[in-house]
Amino acid sequence: MQSLGRHILAEIYGCSFEFLNDVEKVEETMINAALEAGAEIREFVFHKFSPQGVSGVVVISESHLAIHTWPELGYAAVDVFTCGDHVNPWDACNYLVEHFGATSMNATEIKRGLIEKMEATA
Repeated sequence: MQSLGRHILAEIYGCSFEFLNDVEKVEETMINAALEAGAEIREFVFHKFSPQGVSGVVVISESHLAIHTWPELGYAAVDVFTCGDHVNPWDACNYLVEHFGATSMNATEIKRGLIEKMEATA
């Protein structure tokens, strides 16, 4: 069966409070992760919560990257959903782990839009 996309659900641990609480750093890193994976960026929006935490999304032609951070726990929940064959969502996840200075990542890949190949009828 063919899938329309790949969706990585990543749990990223061991990040610094300062990094995960800095909306500009999180935004820049998420954008660069999308570019590292070969995606084409369309739009992005990020929000800083009070007293702490950041949420945001990078909309790409191939789907999206989203994040929610809990700086007080050194934790970030990340979704990377890509469609097509030229963007590798694992490249984005690995980029985030490296640039967040994380100690570990637990991630699962889900195939989205499983479609049985249909033969064309005349």
